[in-house]
Amino acid sequence: MRSREKQRGNFLYGALILALGMAVVKGIGALFKIPLTYTVGEYGMGLFNVAYSFYGPVFSLATAGLPVAVSRLVSESRSLGRWQDVLRYKKTALPLFLALGGIGMALLTGFAPFYCRQVIGTEPAILPMLALAPAILFACGSSVYRGYFAGLQDMAPTALSQIVEALVKLVLGLGLSRWAAAACRQEYVLRGTVLSMRPADAGQAELLTLSVAAAGAILGVTFGSAASLLYLALRSRFRCRIDPALLQCAPPAVGKRTAARRLLRITAPVAMGAAASNAAGLIDATVLQGRLQALLAENPEMLTTRFAGMIPPTYLGNPQSIPTFLYGCYTLAMTVYLLAPALTQTIGVSALPAVTEAWARGDGEALENRICTAAKVTALCCFPAGLGITAVAGPVVEVLYGPGGSAAIVTGVLRILGIAAVFAALSTPLSSMLQAVGRADLPVKLLLAAMALKLLANRFLCGIESIHIYGAAMGTLLCYAFFAVGQWIALRKAAGVRMTLTRLLLGPCVCGCLCALAAGACCQFLEKVLPAGRLFAALGLGISVLLGAAVYAAGLLFTGALEKSELFLMPGGQKIAKTLEKWGWV
Repeated sequence: MRSREKQRGNFLYGALILALGMAVVKGIGALFKIPLTYTVGEYGMGLFNVAYSFYGPVFSLATAGLPVAVSRLVSESRSLGRWQDVLRYKKTALPLFLALGGIGMALLTGFAPFYCRQVIGTEPAILPMLALAPAILFACGSSVYRGYFAGLQDMAPTALSQIVEALVKLVLGLGLSRWAAAACRQEYVLRGTVLSMRPADAGQAELLTLSVAAAGAILGVTFGSAASLLYLALRSRFRCRIDPALLQCAPPAVGKRTAARRLLRITAPVAMGAAASNAAGLIDATVLQGRLQALLAENPEMLTTRFAGMIPPTYLGNPQSIPTFLYGCYTLAMTVYLLAPALTQTIGVSALPAVTEAWARGDGEALENRICTAAKVTALCCFPAGLGITAVAGPVVEVLYGPGGSAAIVTGVLRILGIAAVFAALSTPLSSMLQAVGRADLPVKLLLAAMALKLLANRFLCGIESIHIYGAAMGTLLCYAFFAVGQWIALRKAAGVRMTLTRLLLGPCVCGCLCALAAGACCQFLEKVLPAGRLFAALGLGISVLLGAAVYAAGLLFTGALEKSELFLMPGGQKIAKTLEKWGWV
């Protein structure tokens, strides 16, 4: 029993649970988005992600923002034995955050028509945005339970709720999207209308059909959010009860108003930071399409010549759809790029209550140990992930989305975003740890500056004919490089820990470069040796990834970048260390 409790107390154990859950979620997400791409095409994915660009800041707020306030106060109260406060914060947060979700839902519903018609000039995106609005309410409700469980250092409910959400999204989203597309096409064949509207020609009918299909997919997301909230509420009611003996011995709970003030005091800066962290997607959706439309207006043949053979005839016949098509290509690359930040977000979520506990107790040694461990594990994950994405971008795009067509566009964007993923993945846990030591304002300030930098970079670079769509990826790279470095410096000062850049990042960076070089070289070699086709491309990619992982692991051991003491801190690390000792590798 003690061993189990000690294991649960180790935030890396919690991070492992969240990482495994996230791996399952991302796998299910791939099963959702890749077939969806074939159903709605790049244009439909552009509409899907226009809606998601608004939902992203709110979703981040509900999954990594609002839970921070609950998690931090619950963790602090638990560490001080104030179990009555633990329940008070949970009961106070639920109606408070549901009200915030209701406001967000109303704002998105009211603002969607104006944004789509007047700002980006993509009216077909209205339907997907309206279909997504209720998900904001459900996500904010789920955030209370996720923060509560995280504060108790029990990460399993969060991981399971994310899996439930992803499964419902997969089944209903794909089903509704395909049914809607088939029904609209059949209606056009039989009556010449789509949703009782009469398009000008077959091309316009297809664009309207893709809009309805994208809205169907978005409805799956909304139902998934509702299912996640239902699961967490039932789990909290029937399987997570605090020992009555602990409640009897605890001091009286703080008042409801005091609890609400404390929640809002933490939520306000964290909310701004969480929303701003996903503002990059909104900037891309707005500025990228706007600048591409301006380029088309100035030189209509520029983009069609630049991407000759990559844009399908349906969109060439309706030039106003080309910016949305190219934005859809950009979002296909973003789907792969987001894997690295999603992985390290689990480290930040798990580290926050552990760092908060050490900070609340004034235990400087434990504080430094936990911060340095979280930073080192983050670096160990993000460098091979981000640099590896850049190295094998071409084969990844071919396997996921098929060769030819827009594959070259997506690949070019992904090569830049792979490097940006390193900095984005580093920044998420750093934000969580700054929040844990009482400086939730610093990530907000730095992120606002980083988003301003991205906005300027996007507006300037996307308007250059020779750069166009790739300017958005470059803006993302500049944004997160600035953000990660700024947070690194701020955390060292705020926490008073001795973290040196060389000690924590140099080894993983060097080994990550070796991993990327090995995987990239192997991919190029196997492309020449293996027959053409997606099956053989997938085989070559798998072999290359395994080789890159082996080179990375060997590099860590032989360069001493991964120390024996750090192995012990990882789940199952003792067994790994003993095995490596037998071979004389540590």
